[in-house]
Amino acid sequence: MKFMNLDKTAAYKRLKKLAKKFEKFDYAGALDAVTVRGCNVPITEHLHYNWAAKRIHPEVLAALQELADEQNIIEKYKALAGGAVYNTGERRKVLHHLTRGDLVGKVAERRKDLGLFYRNEFDRSYEIIDLIHRGQIVGSTGKLLRRIVQVGIGGSDLGPRALYLGLEGWASRFHHDKMKADFISNVDPDDGVKVLSSLNYEETVFILVSKSGTTQETLVNERMIRRKLTRMGMDPSKHFIAVTSQNSPLAKSKDYLCSFYIDDYIGGRYSATSVVGGIMMAFAYGHDAFREILRGAHDADLGALEPNIQNNAAALDALIGVWERNFMGYNCTAVLPYSQALLRFPAHLQQLDMESNGKSVNRAGKPVKYETGPVVFGEPGTNGQHSFYQLLHQGTGVVPLQFIGFEECQRCDDIEVDGSTSQKKLNANLAAQIVAFAKGKASSELNKNFAGGRPSSLIYGKQLTPKTLGALLAHYENKVMFQGFLWNLNSFDQEGVQLGKVLTKKALSGKSEDSVLDEYCKILGV
Repeated sequence: MKFMNLDKTAAYKRLKKLAKKFEKFDYAGALDAVTVRGCNVPITEHLHYNWAAKRIHPEVLAALQELADEQNIIEKYKALAGGAVYNTGERRKVLHHLTRGDLVGKVAERRKDLGLFYRNEFDRSYEIIDLIHRGQIVGSTGKLLRRIVQVGIGGSDLGPRALYLGLEGWASRFHHDKMKADFISNVDPDDGVKVLSSLNYEETVFILVSKSGTTQETLVNERMIRRKLTRMGMDPSKHFIAVTSQNSPLAKSKDYLCSFYIDDYIGGRYSATSVVGGIMMAFAYGHDAFREILRGAHDADLGALEPNIQNNAAALDALIGVWERNFMGYNCTAVLPYSQALLRFPAHLQQLDMESNGKSVNRAGKPVKYETGPVVFGEPGTNGQHSFYQLLHQGTGVVPLQFIGFEECQRCDDIEVDGSTSQKKLNANLAAQIVAFAKGKASSELNKNFAGGRPSSLIYGKQLTPKTLGALLAHYENKVMFQGFLWNLNSFDQEGVQLGKVLTKKALSGKSEDSVLDEYCKILGV
């Protein structure tokens, strides 16, 4: 299996020529109802990817298939899922797929079945969670534990928070809302104090998430919480659960009610389907709901094994993204969910995508001479329409768009006004935006002229349920993975976040030996 930089492939040269050939092709004129129906790929049985409004000529599609084959993206996916070392910087396996099911057979290390290890951690956590739900484990003052707070940052916060908010409405409708969840992530004391001020500490479980057991922001927030509990005469060990690695300082500590384990093969931004997300979701909505998330994710993982990109939504989405980034010259992409439940999903995708593929060297540590990961941003519709869509429609640059929508709302407490429900109005806005971006509108008044030709895709389903949410999460994880293969990157380390941490420690030590750093610290009162 070859590992090549993108610009060393034969398909790269062909795509360069096609970009010039179709530079002025009238994509909007070619967009019709037949195209919309035909450019549709299932992610899973209940979730679909439509790319009709993307600027993709059939010749480009054929060349993208050649690129996928030349870069062996499916073979690399199978090797990754099978336990090959794909985090080359840290010499680690990459096994987040294994948390939701085997794809290519058992993955073992030192006679340890890693898939079984992950499943056992889920089962252990479910037993404790059931005991707490039934009132057989109570807080230090004997009161029932009714609320949870996840304390973590980065991947320990963004993915789990996106999942929790994503199912809040569904759980309310179907009476699966077992415990309310809150999150503390930022070292900014205002973040923690805001959450803590709303709590009854006697009835709260704090889930501390730090794989290393040394994350500065998380440990500072833990100490703040422990101090409050102690001052109230409570035993903090009865209110804290740790999610960490077996080798961390937190493992098997008597300071925690119990500890659950992840390993170095599950990266933080890929950990939402591990115990990092699973414990919080099982507390909040029950472990059956979390199992459905895992099933949806596994179904999407299986679909991503398809070699034909027109039957593989994640691979096709990734390849179109590479076409837009490297051949169209677009440096951003906007993720626009027309679902309030996905309020924090774009924030999770920012970390997933930008931390994974925001790299300027390849997997061997050699500089690359082409663009890699895009800037990712987004906001739910229709709020975004009244905010930054002005630039998306009429700005000087083109930003590719990824819309997400569902036929039905989660809570179904809807009203009809002027002949249509709120959900129909929401989806009418979504359909209208896709067409407006694609076709535009000519006007002799230039401030009212819409150039069109602004590419977008649509991920859609009937309703946002645990299973569709799991599939949506896995789709984007696999898209990012495939783009890493295409760009020949290591998508699974994050050295870019380390320098700031090092300088922070120097700044706090008072001995930085850097006059510029010292001066900024002086200005900020450090």
